[in-house]
Amino acid sequence: MTETIPYEITGKAGEIEFRKYPSVVLATVDSDGNDSGFNLLFAFITGSNNTQDKISMTSPVITSRKIAMTAPVVSDAKSMSFVMPPGQSRDDIPDPLDNRVRITTLPAREVAVIRFKGYARQEEVGSAEERLMDGLKKASVETVGGSFLMRYNPPWTPGFLRRNEVVVEITR
Repeated sequence: MTETIPYEITGKAGEIEFRKYPSVVLATVDSDGNDSGFNLLFAFITGSNNTQDKISMTSPVITSRKIAMTAPVVSDAKSMSFVMPPGQSRDDIPDPLDNRVRITTLPAREVAVIRFKGYARQEEVGSAEERLMDGLKKASVETVGGSFLMRYNPPWTPGFLRRNEVVVEITR
């Protein structure tokens, strides 16, 4: 079973769950929006790095419309990120051989989440994002940056068993 980032549930508002996540290290690739970055990231964790180490797969796989880790740079590019195993720092992660793979550290933060099942098609993600933003507005919770998608299952998992989440950083 794939290890998942640990988090602490800090509250709820309707179907929205509030969570605190620790600092995590990400391997990120800009992609054209069709999950093309997956192969680059998979190559990185299976040994395409300066030490030829294999890195455990950790869920979720994160995709976003903007690259939150490089603010204030604004980009319309989508990105895909693999979360490195919990408890590891940037210094513990080998350098990628492919310069399209970036290793960054995302600081601890609080987020709001809506979970949904299915294949995370654009309309499913859009619907969850709309419910999330509407719910946060009604609860007077401020967001930081854009929303992103977290997917937890391998590609062969049937849709009704898939766990997906639309997430946005918040301040409360």
